[in-house]
Amino acid sequence: MSYLWQEFNIKTFTAETLVFRDGIFCKELSDYTCASCDNNTITINKTIKIPVHIIYIGEIADNINLNINIIAPDTKIIMTNKTVCKKPAFFNIFIKNFGKNSVFDGKIIVKNHNSLKISVLAEHLCENTGIFVKTRVAAYKNSETILTGSAIIGKNIPNCDSDVSFTVMADENAKITMKPMQYIKSVPESAKHSASVYKPNNNQINYLRTSGLGTIEIKQVLENAFLEE
Repeated sequence: MSYLWQEFNIKTFTAETLVFRDGIFCKELSDYTCASCDNNTITINKTIKIPVHIIYIGEIADNINLNINIIAPDTKIIMTNKTVCKKPAFFNIFIKNFGKNSVFDGKIIVKNHNSLKISVLAEHLCENTGIFVKTRVAAYKNSETILTGSAIIGKNIPNCDSDVSFTVMADENAKITMKPMQYIKSVPESAKHSASVYKPNNNQINYLRTSGLGTIEIKQVLENAFLEE
């Protein structure tokens, strides 16, 4: 898995992995026994002591649905998504957590050069479940980005933790729309949602300039820092 670090700057760790490249499941790169994977539908159906790591990399285009069904209790699922949008893309991510005390922790990082829609549906279907999805987008000149996120906690499903958030670093000629939403019918442990636009401040820019970096290098350093937090 060393190429994931070299090409995509993704750290791997002790986990059962499911790897997707350019929207296609790569069975030969995956190492999993606790899940079933049918095209773009993942079902976590067995509790294990180590995390499950879903890795989604490469380019995205057209309409893509990624369904993640968490059945097993007491399981941690981590998703690392690092993709590039160069053609129009509509990326739907559906997360359903049925597993008591199971937590899904996802980071979606996209470089958008075209027209991109991302829709995240995070549905808690059992008490004491966690779903955290943080999306960061670098939106380039003349691109259009629409981000929609919904967290659903139904009746009689208490003590859930939910957080769906969006942050965009945008060119001044990029178009951005963000719509985070919540539908909560039980008392949660925590429930958050947010949408923000990131802009580097003058102190950051001046510091990098005094370090000898040019305009293009400064822009790249700031973008990398934003995407990698």
